[in-house]
Amino acid sequence: MTTSSLRAALDQAAAAPQPSHPVYSPLSALGRKQLTQFDLLGQSLSTMAPATCMVFIALWMSTVGAGPGGLLAIIGATAVMTLVALCIRQFTVRLAASGSLYSFVAHGLGRRATLTTAAALLVGYLGVSISVLSNAGDNLMRVADVAGAGLGGGHTFVASIVVAVLVGSIALRGVRFATRTILVVELCTLAVIVVLLLQAPVTVAAETTPTSAPVGFALFLAMQTVLSLAGFESAAFFGPEARTPLRTVSRTVIVSPLLVGVLYVFAGWAGMTGHAGTLLNAYFGGVDSGASTPLVVAVNVGVCSSWIASTLGFAQAGSRLLFSMSIERIIPGALRHVGRLRTPHAAVITFVGASLIGAAWHDPDDTTSRYDVIVEFALTLGYTMVALAALRFLSRIGEHTLWTRLCGWAAAGAGSCLLLFVVLDTADSGFYLAWFVVLGGSGTVWYAVLARVRPASLRALGVFDSVGTADLLPGSADLAADADGRPVLRAPRHGR
Repeated sequence: MTTSSLRAALDQAAAAPQPSHPVYSPLSALGRKQLTQFDLLGQSLSTMAPATCMVFIALWMSTVGAGPGGLLAIIGATAVMTLVALCIRQFTVRLAASGSLYSFVAHGLGRRATLTTAAALLVGYLGVSISVLSNAGDNLMRVADVAGAGLGGGHTFVASIVVAVLVGSIALRGVRFATRTILVVELCTLAVIVVLLLQAPVTVAAETTPTSAPVGFALFLAMQTVLSLAGFESAAFFGPEARTPLRTVSRTVIVSPLLVGVLYVFAGWAGMTGHAGTLLNAYFGGVDSGASTPLVVAVNVGVCSSWIASTLGFAQAGSRLLFSMSIERIIPGALRHVGRLRTPHAAVITFVGASLIGAAWHDPDDTTSRYDVIVEFALTLGYTMVALAALRFLSRIGEHTLWTRLCGWAAAGAGSCLLLFVVLDTADSGFYLAWFVVLGGSGTVWYAVLARVRPASLRALGVFDSVGTADLLPGSADLAADADGRPVLRAPRHGR
């Protein structure tokens, strides 16, 4: 009976006329089924840059003497980010989108909240991209100096330009090539860093400390851990391009913050116990600290490679964010163009170009400036919004459990508390308060502008991947586009 039914369905499909007006997914231009589970993991690792972050976490733990309290701050921040990952998973197991958190919030909260999240993601991702590009250029000059080129620091921006061109070229070459390049670089660098953190305890000669941070050190360390884990969700930008996205993206979103969080706790322990001394002296002290030249070269090359891989990861994720927003026309539509290699080349060039402009004035040596605080605030705001959206989303579709409610409220509460602590801890500075007000109200202002100049774009918020005519068995159903251009499934019309 089953075989007969299947044969009848296939015969009907073969006899069905070809649709005169095929419907495509709004995200089909990116190409489907390109990325495997390992590709997505490489993308997530790149945006977190775990190798470089481990170096600085070890430095702070070793030079400030935070002790177990500092280690608990790292563990706590990792736990909060894991809760956020569980909230994001509620969307990734149901939706595949190229806008990540921004697209997800559109299905859980209102349009103003969605636009606020969009602004937070733009600020956060572009801010971190500027930082990693600037650091990549600075580290490239350090590698040149260690190698004996003697170029000096005056060529740092030139080095950033070189990195930007390299990153842009790889991103335009294709998403699979980029993610696999990233994965190889990150794994090799992590291997070097982990081995060096297991060396016997050595006195740390480095003196760089975050004592001038505009917030207390415990809060500073927690926020830096959040910033170091930021980007773990970048795999969600590639849902339309992944194989079995509802499964592979969801796995990556959960595994990556846990895996990297364990590495950060390990780095904190190594810094607290002195095991990070060999690594820190080689990287910050060079041969003057007594480290051998090959070791200094290996550490600097590894860290530089990780910075470059992180720049590439943010270029890929940021370009998908711009691409998604451009499709919905909340930003100029020119950024939605996709080239023959299935890459959003206009968005890639725009994002990398903006990062390079920012890198021209970013100081890679200032790790305690206002810059980090405003970027961390933007990212934390985005994560808090998606946690609240998950609570509303599951309630709306009637699929809440006790576990999802606990995770959602814990993540939203932790994010809100962190934002509140930052505001209170920096209350004496009008700059931070003004920035918090501007970012928090950005969605309302953006909404008002769009409602006046392009009201149709407000109805298109939250585009996600969907079936196209080519995905359906001919004659089984029809697809049509609704007023907002979204595919709508309807019963087939026989006898046409």
